[in-house]
Parts: sequence; C-alpha cells; structure tokens
Amino acid sequence: MRNLDTFASKDAKESGYRKIFMSDVVVTREKSLFRGRKWNIEDVKTAIWVIFVHFLTLFAPFTFTWGAFWAAFVGYVLCGMLGVTLSYHRNLAHHSLKLPKWLEYTFAYLGVQAAQRDPILWVSIHRSHHQYVESDKDPHSPTYGFWFSHIGWLFDSGYIVDMCKERKNVEDLKSQPFYRFIRKTYLWHIIAFAAVVQALGGFPYLVWVVGVRITFTYHLTFLVNSACHIWGNQAWNTGDLSKNNIWVALLTFGEGWHNNHHAFEYSARFGLEWWQIDLCWWFILFLEAMGLATNVKLPTTTHKLKRSFSSDTKLK
Repeated sequence: MRNLDTFASKDAKESGYRKIFMSDVVVTREKSLFRGRKWNIEDVKTAIWVIFVHFLTLFAPFTFTWGAFWAAFVGYVLCGMLGVTLSYHRNLAHHSLKLPKWLEYTFAYLGVQAAQRDPILWVSIHRSHHQYVESDKDPHSPTYGFWFSHIGWLFDSGYIVDMCKERKNVEDLKSQPFYRFIRKTYLWHIIAFAAVVQALGGFPYLVWVVGVRITFTYHLTFLVNSACHIWGNQAWNTGDLSKNNIWVALLTFGEGWHNNHHAFEYSARFGLEWWQIDLCWWFILFLEAMGLATNVKLPTTTHKLKRSFSSDTKLK
C-alpha cells in the first residue's frame, strides 16, 4: 500500500480536495455531520445519549467537590485504562495478552461502564477499522473530515450496521455467554450504574462520575481515531495515516502511539521506545509479574525490519 501522506502532499491542489489544518491529510470524501443523510433510530438514540452526558458536564463548575472529582478520576482510570485500553483494545480486539477469565470479564465490565458500546460491537468495529483502514469501509477515517472521524461517525450508523450487523469478525466473543449477555443487556448496566451514583452521591457525583468522566473519556478515545490519523509522526511504514502523537499518548495511557500500534497490531506494548510513556503497558508488566497476564505479545525483530522505512527503501 502506498504512503497516503505522500499522495496528500503531491495531489491535493490538483484534485481540488482540501487539507485538514496543519496536516498533509486530504479530505477526499467529506461527509456532513447532520445533513444530507438518513437518520435511523440507532443514530437518534446515540445522539440523545451523547448530548445528555455533555449536558451533564455543563454543571461541573457548579457542582465541584473534591470527592466527586476524585471519584470521576478513579472512574476514568478504571474504565479508560483497564476497561477500554487494556480490555477492549489490547486483550479482546487484538489478543495481545491472555488473562484468567474472571479478570478478563472484570476488566471488560469496566469497559462497559465507559459507555462506548458493548464488547462485541466495539471489537467488531475496531477490527473492521484495521482491516479496511483509510478505505470506504473504514468507520472513522479522517479522509471523511476531522469532525466526522472524531465524533460524527457515531451518528451515521447505517454503514457500520451494514458492515458489522452479523459481526462475523468477533466469533471468539460471540461464542461466550458473558459477552452475549452484556450485548443484550448493555444499556441497563449503564443506567443502573448512573442510578447507584445518584443514590449514593447525589447530583454532584452524577455530574462528575457520569457526565464529566464519560465525556472526557469519549473525546480522548476519539482523538485516537481522529488526531492520531492526522497529526504526529510515522515511525513505521504502515501504508496508512496512523501517527504517533505524544500528547494523546499521555492522556490515553499509551494509546497515542498509534503508528506503532498499526505497525504491530498484536503487540501488547504500544510505546516501543524507552521514552514513549505507555501506562497500560506498565500495568500489563505488573499483571505478568503477578502471574495474571500470560502470552504477552511483542513485535519481533524480523517484523520491525519489515515495517521500517529503510527496509522499504531497500526493496525499491
């Protein structure tokens, strides 16, 4: 696959397409976030939920307490790092490590409380992203525009449903009763947790633990889909737009080393250099030392050579 940044630099003016600000990424298939397309019931429900958690966040300055703040922060670490990053992404989507089932399901349940869809659908969409990266079937390529790749794709589920309706790329999860149960009852887990937070902490905790935490985690996760395919640098020849972005990496427990990840999807370690901070990887090392994480995968020297730009130059 050719390097898409090279195409962007050379052909943007000739094609008449526009570039995304301060990047070489060309928007070749721009989609409107709200107009010119058909909304289905799933889109409407998603929009209502996203608007709701953002609306809750508006009350944050007026409901601040240190207790609510730290509860939201702990929730961000548990659901963001252990739930989404370690469980959904590295463990379930890419099988980068193996955990005992009780721990796998515990971490996956924390991912449910990040409110980013159930494990079966999340993993199916993510595997499709890697399979069809930057193509018409990529759910959130920035070639559709920054805002579409960041959040707009959530409200345009038609092609996602068409592509993932049978979820044939997640047979490993569909075969397990736990994930099928979560799939069927997903929304009730989110509602039940919000009700418990409201009952125990009142409105300030609802604002911070549900509204602020989920909104903050949403946009950090979405930056991996958008910013990490637009701004940063490419250490490896992946043939796509994936970038390593240190700022995103610092806020997402290592997810921002996205070019590394696209080069070696199976790797449990995203920050491959000593200076590339990857908090999730450090936690995986802790689990491995405790005997709880096994079959922890890392890129081989041979694979690194194949992905290096110097190797690509020699082949040419």
